[in-house]
Amino acid sequence: MAVNRRGRGERAAGGHAREDSYEDDSYDHDENTADDRETLRTRRERAREAGGGPRRLTAATAGRVALRHIADLTGKDVEGVTLVKPAGDGWTVEVEVVEDHRIPSSGDTLGIYAADLDSEGDLVSYRRVRTYKRARGDTGGVY
Repeated sequence: MAVNRRGRGERAAGGHAREDSYEDDSYDHDENTADDRETLRTRRERAREAGGGPRRLTAATAGRVALRHIADLTGKDVEGVTLVKPAGDGWTVEVEVVEDHRIPSSGDTLGIYAADLDSEGDLVSYRRVRTYKRARGDTGGVY
């Protein structure tokens, strides 16, 4: 998945690159209010009642959704998704985040955040798994 990489101080609204939304109505977390989120929740419930059932996430969609959740929660610049794997009835997604910008950028501190999503893309939990310097690379991993 391509992510807009911006220079220092060139954040997009909400601190992350805008991606296609998981929802069919192009729901944007940065520009909608709590009332809009409640309306979205009501639409999901009506779709389930109409027999459509819950919409299952693909790996690619789970990655995009988790990227947006982590960017919204941390307020930090995201680099991209580094792992997507099924977990029970949902997904575990790891997202690389710039924790601290330095000049030169090889001195940046990066972090890996793991997000657990349910089968509909709602965030169940998230946590920072590790941090490391960009120049040293990531030596850890889930496997």
